[in-house]
Amino acid sequence: MLTAANVMTTNVITVPPEMPVQDIARLLYTHRISGLPVVDADGQIVGIVSEGDLIGHAQATGERRRSWWLTFLSNESTLARDYAKSHGRTAHDVMTVQVITVTDTTPLADIAMLLERHGIKRVPVLKSGKLVGIVTRSNLIQALATTDVRKPMNVDDSTIREQLTAELKAQPWVRLMTKNVVVEDGIVHLFGLVQSEDERLALRVAAENVPGVKGVEDHMTRWAGGIDT
Repeated sequence: MLTAANVMTTNVITVPPEMPVQDIARLLYTHRISGLPVVDADGQIVGIVSEGDLIGHAQATGERRRSWWLTFLSNESTLARDYAKSHGRTAHDVMTVQVITVTDTTPLADIAMLLERHGIKRVPVLKSGKLVGIVTRSNLIQALATTDVRKPMNVDDSTIREQLTAELKAQPWVRLMTKNVVVEDGIVHLFGLVQSEDERLALRVAAENVPGVKGVEDHMTRWAGGIDT
């Protein structure tokens, strides 16, 4: 059956704990993504910053206060943590520290259950403890729409995906964070956002040039603003 390695986005943008909130917001907008893993100097994930974290931080500018009964029921540690999160200036201050992760061999069905159970939009993918990718709800939906996730992935399909991803990584005009590739029986399905029809054509050409590709299905859309992945 399909696993995280078959659908994950591999070109993951990360931020250090000391990055300012304003710079994080700029990254989210520029790359049209809704969350960024926070990684320390040793390459370990220490948290994740999402749009929700930044929205909560922005609301603090109006000094929104809790209802009296929520304050009454919350302990001092919770109140202190909420204050730091809403008034903080860096990734470390505002990030969610309880990060749900999966490995590259985690089945998609298990990932879907994790996203549903924890009410989250994405999970970082680890291999030998190191970050190798990220799976979002969009990745799962794209896989479900084009493949039978219960069926083992054809070795050739896996090779096609790896070769195409490697080719696109080497191209300066490709924003892989906004793209996803799913391969089923030699058919390459391209998902994500493109900034121009030239980019759309170039992506199709790149896919068609990979050995073993039988056809290319274009599911991409032109970018006209933000994105929620």
